[in-house]
Amino acid sequence: MITLPKALVDKFNREFQEPRLSANLELVELLRRIGKQHNTSPGEVAIDWTLRHPAVTAAIVGGRTAVQVEDTVRAASLALSEQKISEIEAFLASMPA
Repeated sequence: MITLPKALVDKFNREFQEPRLSANLELVELLRRIGKQHNTSPGEVAIDWTLRHPAVTAAIVGGRTAVQVEDTVRAASLALSEQKISEIEAFLASMPA
């Protein structure tokens, strides 16, 4: 089990407690696997998914390092297949409430 700082747990209580914690970590692994198939980061995959969502008109992202900013810029040219988008959607639909 991962130990997280109490301040972080208190701030985002629900997302860092079971069963959501395990589901969120599984989501990161899914994004990592998809990213690896496209030679890209999990963050880039998440940005591409976000930009494809019909309710989203823009993704507000930031970075702490130049590498993170470069990843964000690369995400604009990433084009995941409908199969990969469906895979992410199916996982999100199965997450605990």
